[in-house]
Amino acid sequence: PLSEERRRELVKMVAKLAEEARVAVRSIRRTLNDDIKKLQKDEHMPEDDARRLGEELQKVTDEYVHHIDDALKAKEAEIME
Repeated sequence: PLSEERRRELVKMVAKLAEEARVAVRSIRRTLNDDIKKLQKDEHMPEDDARRLGEELQKVTDEYVHHIDDALKAKEAEIME
């Protein structure tokens, strides 16, 4: 059995890993948004398509961040049992 202090340390570690995962997802979104803007600027993609693609990318990003948050909550609950 783990002590209460050790459990809190593990929860902090898991929270840090979850934040790193969220940052990684956002970084991927930023890179893709930059690529979309570049395509639009170079006139290879219409503005409407770029906007629609950006909105879809945001939805996917939000979905993955939500999955990360859910996993974090579940792991925190498991550790603190």
